[in-house]
Amino acid sequence: MKLTARTHAIIAALAVFIGLPLLFYALGHVPRRSVLKESISILTLLAFSMMLGQYFLARSNETLLSLFKPPQVQKVHKYIAYTAVCVILIHPFLVVLPRHFEAGVKPWDAFVTMLTTFDSLGILLGLTAWLLLLVLTTTAYFRGRLIPRFTQRYRGWRYFHGGLAVTFTVLALWHSIELGRHTDIAMSAFFVTLALIGFALLARHYWGAPAKKPRTDPVSAGASI
Repeated sequence: MKLTARTHAIIAALAVFIGLPLLFYALGHVPRRSVLKESISILTLLAFSMMLGQYFLARSNETLLSLFKPPQVQKVHKYIAYTAVCVILIHPFLVVLPRHFEAGVKPWDAFVTMLTTFDSLGILLGLTAWLLLLVLTTTAYFRGRLIPRFTQRYRGWRYFHGGLAVTFTVLALWHSIELGRHTDIAMSAFFVTLALIGFALLARHYWGAPAKKPRTDPVSAGASI
C-alpha cells in the first residue's frame, strides 16, 4: 500500500515527539525504579515533548498547512495541548504520589517541603514555570475577552501569548535539565533542539509576515502560538 504525504507526516511526528523520547529513555543509564515512578517519568517526558510539538503546529509551518486544512491542524493542536497541559500542571503532585505507597515521608509532607525549598534553583525554576503555564492556560481560555483589551488587538495578544509560551518553555526546560532524572545529555540535547527550532518557527510566524486575524478562532489551552 502506497503511503500518502499526510500519512508520512503523521508517522514522522509520532516518531519524533513520541518515539525519540522513548528511545532516549530506554537507552539511558539511569537505574530503574518502581513501575509507578517510571510510568510517571515517561508520562512527564512525553507531555513535555508534546508541549514542544505545539510550536510545530503554528501557522508558520507551511508544509503542514499544505497537507492538512487549518481547522484540522487547530483541532489536533487543541487536543494535544489540553492533554499535555493537564499532565504538566499535575506534575508536582505526581512527583510525591509514589510516597503514598512507601514508608517514610508522607506525600503531603514531601509536597510542602518541595514547595518551600527556596534554596534549590531547580525547584524555583519549576515553580515559576508551573505558575507561568497556569497563567498561559487561563489567558488562552479567556482570550476572547482579552484580545480587545490589547492596543494592537490580535497582534498584541499574539505577542503576549507567544512571550509567555517561550518564557515557560525556557524555564521548564532548564528545570528538567537541572532536576530531571532522565534528562541526560542525549535527552537534554533533543529537547533543546526541538525548542530552538520551535522558537525559530514562532519568530517566523510573528515577524515574517504582517499579522492578520485568523478566519478561525485561535487555538486554546495555552499553546495557541
